[in-house]
Amino acid sequence: MNFIIPLIVLLIVFYGFFKRIDIYDSFIAGVKEGLEMTLKIFPTIFALNLAVQVLLKSHILDYGMAFLKVPFAFFSFPKELLPLAIMRPISGSSSLILMSDVFKNYGVDSYLGRVASLMQGSTDTTIYIIGLYFSSVGIRKIKYSLIVGLLADLMAILLSLFIVSYWFY
Repeated sequence: MNFIIPLIVLLIVFYGFFKRIDIYDSFIAGVKEGLEMTLKIFPTIFALNLAVQVLLKSHILDYGMAFLKVPFAFFSFPKELLPLAIMRPISGSSSLILMSDVFKNYGVDSYLGRVASLMQGSTDTTIYIIGLYFSSVGIRKIKYSLIVGLLADLMAILLSLFIVSYWFY
């Protein structure tokens, strides 16, 4: 297994030599292109990280959960998983920390731990993806993509409750 990556690099070098491609210049051009792309998407990443930190540090999330408890209670949604459900479409790393807290407090094999795992695995960071990738390619009309992405996340979150309840309990 330790030889797979060096083997791939050697195959690329031999392929370039066989096709008479200047491998070093191609590599340098790729690095320049990657650096340009990084500089292009950096403001978006910075803005998203800033927004997530402001959301977490200002405790707006705590106030927002008070309003969301009633609609989520209709689906018998555990209040302990509400912060994870809210943060998952916004930030993957923040939701991973929240899932880790669920594991610490309730256990990995508990009902909440299993639902949190399924939520983490079946949803995506919709707002992050739309903010980063759409802006990097210049897409400005995101209305329907955002709505469909958030609805898919909501369905995955609700289905995770159903699947864990049906499959494990």
